[in-house]
Amino acid sequence: MKILKSTALALLVSALAGPAFAAEVKAVATFSILGDIVARVGGERVAVTTIVGANADTHVYEPKPSDAVAVSQADVLFVNGLGFEGWLDRFVQSTSFAGPVIVASAGVKTHTMDEDGEVVTDPHAWQSLKNGLLYVKNVAAGLCAVDADGCVTYEANAAAYSAEIAALDGQLIADIAAVPAAKRQVITTHDAFGYFGDEYGVKFLAPEGISTDSEASAADVAKLITQIKSDGVTALFIENMSDGRLVQQIADETGVTVGGQLYADALSEPDQGAATYIDMFKHNIGLLVPAMLGK
Repeated sequence: MKILKSTALALLVSALAGPAFAAEVKAVATFSILGDIVARVGGERVAVTTIVGANADTHVYEPKPSDAVAVSQADVLFVNGLGFEGWLDRFVQSTSFAGPVIVASAGVKTHTMDEDGEVVTDPHAWQSLKNGLLYVKNVAAGLCAVDADGCVTYEANAAAYSAEIAALDGQLIADIAAVPAAKRQVITTHDAFGYFGDEYGVKFLAPEGISTDSEASAADVAKLITQIKSDGVTALFIENMSDGRLVQQIADETGVTVGGQLYADALSEPDQGAATYIDMFKHNIGLLVPAMLGK
């Protein structure tokens, strides 16, 4: 009798706790930052596959057969857009995917830049946390479109996540305000921080253009070295998914110490301190402010 009562009680507790939940939506995101945003909004209802993973360079990525399989089996595909995934259109056409493609950057006020005499759109819109809020909104809408039953969950997750992002945005503004405007200059590998710079009042300079696929000319590097010396720039960084040799060359020429590694286009591995979108910003600002102050 006691055994039967124990079994009944266990079944009742299990029923109240709910069944083991299997993800109902298969989502694919093109790169790690976007994959993290989709995972936060989707929660347990969504299984997320990321094409370009941690510490990897989306600009020059070459999709693998396993990527095509993942997309062909997905319910929804999330992309950054703005030309960031230059390989995307050909890749999607090579699969049998017929589901919705959600452009996470939709609605962003874009920046343009001159690159080798051509006006191009800067695709790194996630580098402004205010744009990050738009990404969250677009991701939630995309998930609701393919899983109406889960929409309440997605919207609740998005609201909680957005509150975290907004709070961090306010903290970043306060942290950077402590740096005199004249010292807010930073050298990085490529032009990935334009939206960050415009949003938070920091001037970023880079020997390479908006894509890591471009090469810096000797004249551009020499001009940058001259500017670093004349302006007394103290913040010099490599990026996690880029070749740091050119930045090290600039450091050797100017005597400025490389301040560490910023995360620009990709998140880190779990044990490297920037494995989520929010942690990426915390990591970067934790390095940027002391470097700009010359500490």
